[in-house]
Amino acid sequence: MADTLRRLTHTSPFSVLQDKLESWHRDYHVISCDNNLNRCCELIELTAKVQGQLFTILNHTAAEGGHYAGVDTLKTRLLPWLGTCFSMARPVVSDDTSLQLIQDSVEKDRRIRELSASLDSDIQRKDNELCSTRLQLDSMRAELVDTQQELDVTKRESATTLLATEEEILQLKADLRSAHEQVESYQRKMATFIDYERQIRLLKDEVSYLSTDKTVLQERLVRSRSPSPMRSESPTRAQLTNSSRYARLISRFNDLHTVERLEAQVILRRHIDDVEMVQKVIFIAVVESFKTAKLAYRQFKLRVRKTLSPHFGLEHLEDAAVDYIVRNLDLYDIQASINDVINAMNVNPRISFPPEVDFFLISTLIREMCRVAFAMQTLDPPLDFSFASDGELYNDRKYRRSYDSELTAPLVMYHVWPSLLEGDAVVVKGEAVTKRGAVWSRSRSTSPVRSRSLSPTRSLAFLKKRSLSPGRLRASHL
Repeated sequence: MADTLRRLTHTSPFSVLQDKLESWHRDYHVISCDNNLNRCCELIELTAKVQGQLFTILNHTAAEGGHYAGVDTLKTRLLPWLGTCFSMARPVVSDDTSLQLIQDSVEKDRRIRELSASLDSDIQRKDNELCSTRLQLDSMRAELVDTQQELDVTKRESATTLLATEEEILQLKADLRSAHEQVESYQRKMATFIDYERQIRLLKDEVSYLSTDKTVLQERLVRSRSPSPMRSESPTRAQLTNSSRYARLISRFNDLHTVERLEAQVILRRHIDDVEMVQKVIFIAVVESFKTAKLAYRQFKLRVRKTLSPHFGLEHLEDAAVDYIVRNLDLYDIQASINDVINAMNVNPRISFPPEVDFFLISTLIREMCRVAFAMQTLDPPLDFSFASDGELYNDRKYRRSYDSELTAPLVMYHVWPSLLEGDAVVVKGEAVTKRGAVWSRSRSTSPVRSRSLSPTRSLAFLKKRSLSPGRLRASHL
């Protein structure tokens, strides 16, 4: 008995029964009816097993007590309990009620079967729908895979097309660079060609000049071999080459307008945005160069006349001086004239732009204009510029209008290039800008003097310092 009780104590069946009851209570409304019945039967079986073990212990305990030990306890407790549990209660319903209950039970069973059949049908339908949905899902997955493959193919084709497009763009850029290089090469060749043409013209003029000189020398040689009283009255070199030098200087003056002027304008435009001011600066530079060259020619001619006066009479002194200057144009101190022109422009009140811009930028134009103007004074008659003033009445005989002029404007706003005169006759027309609103008073208007300009005192001192003295012309040059 003690072993049976010890095993019952070790197995703790009531603890297991309590756990199962709690688990059943938690899951009662979740699990199905069959599962609830199975759990109830399981608890009954577990209770029956415990009761069987308890009855076994009760039997062993009663046997150990003998025939009379524990009889009262069994009579007062066990027997009444057994009588209560196993007694059959008297039915409280009638036969009709019992029949009605049986019919209700049959009806409920029938309904349960119908509901079960309907549920099975619904389950079957849901299963079919689920299978159909799965098939559709598989089909959509296959379509998605195909679409993804097509997308990958399209991406690869697009990448290939983009790569080809980028290669075409790079090729076009390379072709464009090559075209620009070819254009620049052609422009350089064109500039070289223009320079060659100008050199050819100069060489032709030089050949003409040399041919004339050769003819003069041959005539002198013939006259030197045969004595003649008219030898002193023979024409000088300056007189013989006057026409060829005239044509060459006119051509060079036109080249200055079409080439050097535009180059100077391009240089100044890098520093000055005002096109009008740039054109005014170039015009003033040209006019000042011509005036300075004329002054230098007079001074040079005076020194030559003073040097040659002991060797020639008054009748031939002028021709001898001009002839000497024509033969020795390289003795002209052109750098002094350039400095004088720049100093004059520095104090010119009509010019106003940033002082950091130096007029030395256009020294090439100034040099060439001084050289041409100096040589023009050796012609007979000499060439000169016409008088020009802003706001003057436009003269179609002396000027042509610029491309941006107003064709109906009667007054000149400002001048771009001076006109060249031979006496009163116009040899080369200048260029002027005509616009409405131009008045003569504009020629008197002043603008601030450039900050880097020299004062009048310094300018006069510089002019005196740079002017050539008669002693600078040596007799060895003659």
